[in-house]
Amino acid sequence: MLSTKEKYRYSRHILLDKVGESGQGKLKSARVLVIGAGGLSCPALQYLVAAGVGHIGIIDFDTVDESNLQRQILFVPDDIGKNKATIASQKLSKQNPYVQFDVYPEKLTNKNAIDLFEKYDLILDGTDNFSTRYLINDASILTARPFVYGGIYKFEGQVSVFNFENGASYRCLFPRPPAKSPNCSEIGVLGILPGIIGTMQANEIIKIILGIGDVLSGKILNYNALTADSTRIAIKKSDKQIQNILDMRDDFKDYNYDYFCETNHDNKKVEKIKEISSEELKQILKTRSIQVLDVRQEWEMPKIIELNAINIPLGEIPNRLSELDKDKQTLVCCQSGIRSRECIKLLEKQGYSNLINLKGGISSW
Repeated sequence: MLSTKEKYRYSRHILLDKVGESGQGKLKSARVLVIGAGGLSCPALQYLVAAGVGHIGIIDFDTVDESNLQRQILFVPDDIGKNKATIASQKLSKQNPYVQFDVYPEKLTNKNAIDLFEKYDLILDGTDNFSTRYLINDASILTARPFVYGGIYKFEGQVSVFNFENGASYRCLFPRPPAKSPNCSEIGVLGILPGIIGTMQANEIIKIILGIGDVLSGKILNYNALTADSTRIAIKKSDKQIQNILDMRDDFKDYNYDYFCETNHDNKKVEKIKEISSEELKQILKTRSIQVLDVRQEWEMPKIIELNAINIPLGEIPNRLSELDKDKQTLVCCQSGIRSRECIKLLEKQGYSNLINLKGGISSW
């Protein structure tokens, strides 16, 4: 329910036939997580707060730098050196006392993403790197949360909505990471551009909450600040890409997004990893032994005793290479076959060869 003061505060919204008092109530009840409190998030946050979105989470581990002030409009020189999420919430609380804030002065990782996303209805991506975008996409698929994407480059920006009502995902647009591009600190960005794109992102959030308009799902809007031209390009949904993420649920917390983005972007050759099924492995074990590396955590079940596996969790591989016989043919396995593929890529960089992935993982045994 809206108080009398809230009705007056939001009266210009309530006058709109597509919003009204019921729509303003939806905004008040909504829970939005904003990832990053930088150039895109500053304007997005200001408009979401002004619009009366009732519960907003802000996560950012970074601190304010003087070079941020050209475009991160929530901050002033006195904020330099302070955590962005904390400072943003303090200022926004003064803008609208009816909004509740959750502040996370930490980095978004695949260790905390699922728990965080489940607390909110919608995700707004204000980040500036590919590894975090893939992480956000995958976590939003696994938690069935839509996320609003924004990206900027010099004088151009992009906006889209992914994973909305069973729609296209970020991986449908970019199955593999594009070649690494410089960030704002390396090539610069027109200061007003993140303001334009960030407010577009806020607009998509509000449309979704209210259930109005044409949501930018299944399409990406490209905006050129020099010409004021905008184009919309359709994104074809890939059920395979989305199912791949659903299948990696058990492996999500151990997935190395930085490594994925370093080794898999489009202008590099993608090496095919040799795989065998559990039935093929059973036949092999009848005639000869094979070195088996299990990269799951020790608590994960089931344990397949006949494999006589060496158990080294994926994150510990770089420090425990001495436990592996480099000259032996090695089968790498995990719960579903995702972590094991990442491990094979890692081992190949260390000079290991003759590596085989267990297709479908231990769960297929």
